[in-house]
Amino acid sequence: MKVIDLTIPLGIGTPPWPTYIPLQVQYFKRLAPNGANGQVVTHSNHVGTHLDGEIHFYTPGKDIAQLDMDFLVHEGAIVDLSDVCSDYDIYTSKMVEDRVEVREGDILLIHTGFHHYGWDQPTGNEVKYMIQHPGPDREFAEWAKKKKLRWIGVDCGSADHPMNTKIRDWMPRQAKECDAHFQKKYGKKLEEVFSDDKYQLMHIEMFDHGIIHAECVGGDIDLLLNQRAVIGCYPWRFVDGESSIARIVAHVDDDRYEQLMAKKAKAELTRFGDIAGARNAWLHEEARR
Repeated sequence: MKVIDLTIPLGIGTPPWPTYIPLQVQYFKRLAPNGANGQVVTHSNHVGTHLDGEIHFYTPGKDIAQLDMDFLVHEGAIVDLSDVCSDYDIYTSKMVEDRVEVREGDILLIHTGFHHYGWDQPTGNEVKYMIQHPGPDREFAEWAKKKKLRWIGVDCGSADHPMNTKIRDWMPRQAKECDAHFQKKYGKKLEEVFSDDKYQLMHIEMFDHGIIHAECVGGDIDLLLNQRAVIGCYPWRFVDGESSIARIVAHVDDDRYEQLMAKKAKAELTRFGDIAGARNAWLHEEARR
């Protein structure tokens, strides 16, 4: 059994969710004269690839330490929606099920394609990554509950549509763009689509049902589009943690790993050695066949 890393690189340049504390690293000792290097690290829990825990939004929920390994590691599906979702779009359960088999109790990773705008990618664009990515409406959330999904992962800044968060207030120019897009594509204003009763529904209406999510998934996710695999999320065993920075991977057998690495050998990579998603359109085309 081998692993495919689905985690974005974490460094001081990794953007946190807007307004949250970024990663800060400081040396407090050095090899000369201390004989060892030592660092102090400060950050919020919502920077880089991370798992939102129940108590992030649900007071009596579980902390990160209470999540069982059977919950964190399980069979799941990786779906590619990048051909049907663009800036500010809404994705649906039908879009998912049209592309990949999703079984009851699965883990589901959603490739919107917006990780191509991540800080680690040669096509990076932080505003698009955090502010303009697609997201779901309540229909998707209700479907996820019926499927009894373990947890959901997304390759962008939030599992909620950005304009169904405080970002709508913080970025009025982009909110105006989204409103015009919604009226043209869906025939409704932004405030009609995401009314107050739906505010951050992927957090507020899901965490009390035990369905949490990981955000900022990436790494070599482009190798696994519209496929199934054993997916693992490995956060800290964080007592009282409302969320946690995490390593997310796909576990595949040795033969499959060799096939995937043969594809990676033909692909253009980022400076960190991951698939440069936007520069390898053939991987997405192949996944849609």
